[in-house]
Amino acid sequence: MSNEVRAARWSLLVQFALFGLIMSSWLSRMPSIREALDVNAAQLGGLMVVGGLGSLAGALTIGVIVARFGSRTALLGGTIGNVLGFGAIAFATASGDVRFFIAGAFVNGFCGALVNVPINTNAAEVERRIDKAILPHFHACFSIGAALGALVGAAFATMQVSITAQILVVLAAVTLTRLALLRPATALTLHVPIMTETGSVSVAATRRRHRGAVAQALGAWREPRTLLLGVVLLAASLAEGSATNWLSLAVVDGFATVEAAGALAYGTFVGAMTVFRFLGSPLIDRFGRVAVLRVSGIAIFTGVLVFVFSPSLATAWIGVLLWGCGAALGNPIAISAASDDPAHAGPRVAVVTSFSTVSALAAPPLLGLLASEVGARNAMLVVAAVAVVSFSVAAQARRQPVPALVD
Repeated sequence: MSNEVRAARWSLLVQFALFGLIMSSWLSRMPSIREALDVNAAQLGGLMVVGGLGSLAGALTIGVIVARFGSRTALLGGTIGNVLGFGAIAFATASGDVRFFIAGAFVNGFCGALVNVPINTNAAEVERRIDKAILPHFHACFSIGAALGALVGAAFATMQVSITAQILVVLAAVTLTRLALLRPATALTLHVPIMTETGSVSVAATRRRHRGAVAQALGAWREPRTLLLGVVLLAASLAEGSATNWLSLAVVDGFATVEAAGALAYGTFVGAMTVFRFLGSPLIDRFGRVAVLRVSGIAIFTGVLVFVFSPSLATAWIGVLLWGCGAALGNPIAISAASDDPAHAGPRVAVVTSFSTVSALAAPPLLGLLASEVGARNAMLVVAAVAVVSFSVAAQARRQPVPALVD
């Protein structure tokens, strides 16, 4: 492994952890935010939808941005944008002005795509250079960062530090670290040339690709394989997001138990998912993406069924473990498959991750409506159904050869 690849790998592991940390640290202080803005829970939920709309806008435009300006510029833009977004939210919590919160939430949602796609594209390039399935390690670091962010929020709350001060302190630390790691994290995709059959750089073809950045980004939306990989990521995001939003409630209501048991069940899910993201990489190398993706779908399907139909909480816990293990690798496998051709990785990853954004926007309210009719526990059967769809299109994740273009 070259020094450049090694530096990129470690820088990106930290970038993923920072992404999880900065997002979860302020979300863990929702009661303080609600109090600072003087809104009720329903109103706060409506305000949070604005962030989802920003994420959707970012997901639909990030492909053009990366194709035209490159991943380093996109990541820098996301970093600076987060300063503006979180700065606006900090001002909103200090002044009680909801308008600044709306602006900050939208900007942060948009900048989520500016950060997410570049770090995933570069991590996939590290994986390609090393020729080992290590992308799940990066996603595990995101989970670890999210857990640390929740702990940071709890620590600030325990010390009775205002949410405004917390946001500014975390923002300063994350921004400085991101900027320090920007160059090594994006070094591998700064210039991705098109190669000829003889292995030389096709300068003219590379220039034409940059000039046609918009057409390239839009073209990714017309590729059947890319769209089907988006379905895989949608299923993976639903499996993870539904547990995040509804698992604890499903445990409490479905088994008539205490809130602590619900929190512990969700902690079990996250722990299983994080550990398997580290342990699952050798399985991908040995058995291939398709086989692992199909087994993951079976694990999700089985785990959800065990959870929903178990007669006791003890046996349902087995389902939670299976569910968490199954949800671990779908996301990194889909992104890795979308990045097989480094010359088109940015636009394709942008398309694939947009399916995840749609899942994050649509799933919570739809599952909420279903839960109100059949209960939160039975509503999780939707996750099992979508896992079947993911299983059926898993063959699209098979590694594709990188085409060589002749000038």
